[in-house]
Amino acid sequence: MKTTETENKGTTDVMTTEQRSRCMSRIRGKDTGPELMLRHALWHQGLRYRVNNSVTGHPDIVFKKYRVAIFVDGCFWHGCPIHATWPKSNSEFWRNKILRNIKRDYEVTKLLKKEGWNVLRYWEHEIKSDLDLVVNNIKETLNRSLHPYNQHHNIGDRMISQDMKE
Repeated sequence: MKTTETENKGTTDVMTTEQRSRCMSRIRGKDTGPELMLRHALWHQGLRYRVNNSVTGHPDIVFKKYRVAIFVDGCFWHGCPIHATWPKSNSEFWRNKILRNIKRDYEVTKLLKKEGWNVLRYWEHEIKSDLDLVVNNIKETLNRSLHPYNQHHNIGDRMISQDMKE
């Protein structure tokens, strides 16, 4: 049984390399806890969206009519500056993988904006800590996307006025 020793206080991983690899490969990329929390909150507000889509970069949530693409980025997988941790075991592999994810996120966002999409990216910790703020931010973005020149418009249950935003 081959275990790997980490550089952190000399602790040893209790799993073999094969077990750790299998465990990490089973982590979901879709329908994560934070993503489901956000989708449920948006649905509860009367906002209808798409999740299985062919939009560039495969956003987690899409409002096609409004051209709004939403990504829910996991703190570990996307390198959150507040919560990301760099694994001690196989560190070069993980560092390269996470840096590639960050670069891909940047490229996808840039491409979607070029295609005329409004792109919103939320860290998983933002959704967990202040879901109402995230939902309100999305609703405001939808309002601006649908009616960029109107004084008053309404999406969901909240009226937004241009004068109130300034």
